[in-house]
Formats: sequence, structure tokens, C-alpha cells
Amino acid sequence: MKRNRLWLGVGLMSLGALSTSCSKEAPAPQAAPAPTAAAPAESAPAAAAPEPPPQMAYAKLVSFFRPSASQAAVAKKDTPERIALGRMLFFENRLSKNHDISCNSCHDLASFGVDGKATSDGHKGQKGSRNSPTVFHAAGHVAQFWDGRAATLEDQASGPMMNPAEMAMPSEKHVLATLNSIPQYVKAFKVAFPGDKKPVSVTNAARSIAAFERELLTTSRFDKYLAGDEQALSEQERRGLNIFASSGCTTCHNGPSVGGTSFQKLGLIEDYPTEDKGRYDVTQNEEDLHKFRVPTLRNVEKTGPWFHDGSVKELATAVRLMGKHQLGTTLSDSEVDDIVAFLKSLTGELPGPELLSPPELPPSTASTPKPDPT
Repeated sequence: MKRNRLWLGVGLMSLGALSTSCSKEAPAPQAAPAPTAAAPAESAPAAAAPEPPPQMAYAKLVSFFRPSASQAAVAKKDTPERIALGRMLFFENRLSKNHDISCNSCHDLASFGVDGKATSDGHKGQKGSRNSPTVFHAAGHVAQFWDGRAATLEDQASGPMMNPAEMAMPSEKHVLATLNSIPQYVKAFKVAFPGDKKPVSVTNAARSIAAFERELLTTSRFDKYLAGDEQALSEQERRGLNIFASSGCTTCHNGPSVGGTSFQKLGLIEDYPTEDKGRYDVTQNEEDLHKFRVPTLRNVEKTGPWFHDGSVKELATAVRLMGKHQLGTTLSDSEVDDIVAFLKSLTGELPGPELLSPPELPPSTASTPKPDPT
């Protein structure tokens, strides 16, 4: 069992990495671990709970989730004016060609930043190729999108506007024509970017949306645990955390966001059939083939369906799949139950309506471009 426990660390550390990066196919039923050659027929059944790992010290457990030096050094410089403008733009349907899609359409803030679909609906009902990740805690990610093609929140925020499969705005000029046609937006940009000669720009729109998204954080019972209240987690949740940490999952799922700091390969031990090349499409580096960004596990209970293509509908199934493809083993029911219990402790409280409720948006004018369903 010790050997399986070692591989448990390699694979479960990739649960989030592969909630970003697993194939579209449902896995075959897990195979039982290969029996020891000398094991008699009357040996303990495979479903028996394995011996738990030694209890890791509390100080060691919480150390995995502290911010790195670089994370701690980042100073947030967002102003209230930029955050307020970003909130308006996040909910603004007129930034889409047909005026029917906003950032919130695919990243529903009332639903922990996801839409609950395997892949989201874009312009004219087009389906995206990957699952829409949560925007909560995205500020803690090393890069944005499953393949990391956007280095920052600002880079990410402007991408969907002119993506023909998403919001489908014809051009940057069309975006600017829309914003400049609405006097309240022109004023809001001037207030948010007082030093700019041309404050109304796609760059500043993205900067504002990013400022708003940096506010999208949740706190959970796990945070109380990290702050010193060891009883904030139940006995089963603490058991799951101990398995999670002692097995090595924290190699990838670490820091305040419990992930998001690296890229990992799908099918580390056992190949996982997928046509998605992951980060390779961005870098053209063979070493990045089938690698995906490890996501945050914050609120993972609420952000299904899971994996990069949204193919998994049960969190326990996702854990079992990681055992199969990342570990080359079958996790026992008790291991799965304990890990899932811990993961559920990461579900936090959503911010208040001052952030999550759709704001009152300024009206269009006669010069505002009309909806275009083509």
C-alpha cells in the first residue's frame, strides 16, 4: 500500500491540474490494484480501507497554503473607480455583437463564477472547445485560460470580446464605437483613468475588468483552519487534508488559491485519450503536449462539471479518475470520501451584492451600434 500511497501524491496533486485537463471520454471502471504474487485467495478484499498516512503536523499542513514571496510582494493598486467601471463592463451585454452575451454569461458570479455547462454558449449558440473556468480566485493564477495563453487578467479580459466564437465583436473599433456612444461610460473611463489622453480604450476596459475580478475572492472554513482554528474542519475533512498533503498533492495545489501556480500533464502515469494538445498549442514545445494549467480548488464543489472539457459530472468521479490516470491505481472508497470531504471544505461564502449583483447600466443612445445576430 505504501507504493500506492506514493503515487497518490503524484496524481491527486493533479486533480485540479486535470480538472483543467482531462479527456472528453468517461473512464472505464477502475481496475483493482495488481495483487501481490504471494497473496492468498483469502487475503483482505481490495475495497478494504488502506492504512492512513501518518498525521502531518498542523504547522506543516498550513505551510503549503501560504503565499509565496512573489505573491506576497504583489501590491494591489486598483482604485474604487476602476473596480466600479470593471463591474459594469463585466455585466455589459453590449460588448457582444448581438448584445446578448456578457462576461457574466459564462462566468455567472451568483454560481461561483461558472455557468454549469460542459462548454459555454457563444455568439449564435456556438460552443466553446473547453469548459469555462471560474473567475473567483483567478487573480492567483500563474496564467489565464486552460492553456495559459493569457499571461494576466488584463490579457484575458479583452480576449473574448473579439473572439468570433464568444462575444464576436467585429473589431476593436466596434468596441470603442459602442463605449464612446454612451456618455456615462465616457465619463466613467475619464474618472477611472484621469491621466490618460484617450481614456476610453480596449486596454483600459480590460484593466477595469481585471481590477473587478481581483475582488472576486471567497473565504471558507478552511481559511479559519489556516488561521489557527483546527476544529473548523471536521474529523473527516482533516483526514482528507492529511491524505491530500502527505501524498504530495500540495506540490501543485498550494498557495492561497490551492492551485493555479503551474502547468501539469494530463495522463501522467496512464495515458488519457484526448485530442486537446493543451499548452502545446501556445508554445509549440513538445514538452507542453497535453499540459494544462492547474486550477484553483477553491469552491471546486460548486464549479462542475469538471476537467477542461466539462466531461465529468461528479466530484468523486474526478477524484477516482485522477487515481486511474495520474496514479495508476484505484483509490478506495474511504480515500475518495475523505478527499472529497476536504475539497468541500474549500467552498467559501460569496461576496455581497455590492460586487455580485448586476449594476444599473447606462442607456444606449441613437449612435450606439445595434444588435447584430449575423
